[in-house]
Amino acid sequence: MESQAPFGGRSASGYDLTPPTAEQMAALTATLTPEERHIILQHGTESPFCGTLLNNKKAGVYVCRLCGLPLFVAAAKFESGTGWPSFSVPFDPDHIAEIVDRSHRMVRTEIRCRRCDGHLGHVFDDGPPPEGKRYCLNSVSLTFKPE
Repeated sequence: MESQAPFGGRSASGYDLTPPTAEQMAALTATLTPEERHIILQHGTESPFCGTLLNNKKAGVYVCRLCGLPLFVAAAKFESGTGWPSFSVPFDPDHIAEIVDRSHRMVRTEIRCRRCDGHLGHVFDDGPPPEGKRYCLNSVSLTFKPE
């Protein structure tokens, strides 16, 4: 899989995907906690079973913590048993960038926000049918917006 950098334009669902300017990015990152900074900007991972959104069962939308782009709907969330919030499909595939990740002596597919390039987690091919995908997210990379 080839790296997909953020791009401008609009997603299929009509959202602006223009990356933030340097000034906008500085303002967005200024609000991050040290843990959020480590995970979102430095591609870290939160510990399993400790994320604040793991057990959230409310209806709504999960958006990028950094730029607010909608990423996943609550209806696509499922219990994977892995310790991280897991989703079967994104809100809009255009909102997720997939990057080959060869860290930690393995090959995985990292997922990032297509607009701001913030690290979200990874996607695996062991999710439920029919998609067969498990988008495994860090809670700190998301903000939940209830319906």
